[in-house]
Amino acid sequence: MNIASRLNRIKEDLPANVRLVAVSKFQEIPDIREAYRAGQRLFGESRVQELLAKYEHLPKDVEWHFIGHLQVNKVKYIVPLVAMLHSADSIKLLNELEHHAAKSGRRLKVLLQVHIAQEEAKFGFSFEEVEDFVNNKMPECYPHLIIAGLMGMATLTDDESQVCKEFSGLSALFTRLKEGYFSGNEDFKELSMGMSDDYPLAVEAGSTLVRIGTKIFGDRKQPFYGSDT
Repeated sequence: MNIASRLNRIKEDLPANVRLVAVSKFQEIPDIREAYRAGQRLFGESRVQELLAKYEHLPKDVEWHFIGHLQVNKVKYIVPLVAMLHSADSIKLLNELEHHAAKSGRRLKVLLQVHIAQEEAKFGFSFEEVEDFVNNKMPECYPHLIIAGLMGMATLTDDESQVCKEFSGLSALFTRLKEGYFSGNEDFKELSMGMSDDYPLAVEAGSTLVRIGTKIFGDRKQPFYGSDT
């Protein structure tokens, strides 16, 4: 089965309210073009250097989402290019995003990344930090950022009950915020959960954006745009 076939099969299985972010990290330009020709326009990258190179080689109607951990010193490169950043994981990063969005004269959609997994290595705000953020009306401090929702990455495990618990917890937090501080705010509508191995569980829990790479493109290739260090 080729890329277009795998892509279309996944899309057919997704509810109408769930968008597919095709994760193109480490994938070759011709493979991304094949997905593009099959109708995919929303792609996700997690390495700044790779995003910059691909942006130059691919059609300008591609909607780029940045989905990986972003170093503060790389913010200036991606703010003019991306439609949404899924991984706003600290106040320091939000401050830098606001600064460069203002310089670029735009409002950037961002998702607050919440740490829901058992792995300590993963990034994100705690549940308490997110609720403090909105209770203290901190979104109002970022006029050039649109807080569009939440993102989370579940524990890498075969225990589906654990994954479901993590997704359900994040979905409940999203609902509390949507019905509370963001009540009536049409921008706060995205819940980015689910990757190739667990996206059906994420969709059941209320995800609106699923980030899928290997189920579309196959195994990741070796990085070919250099290191992001």
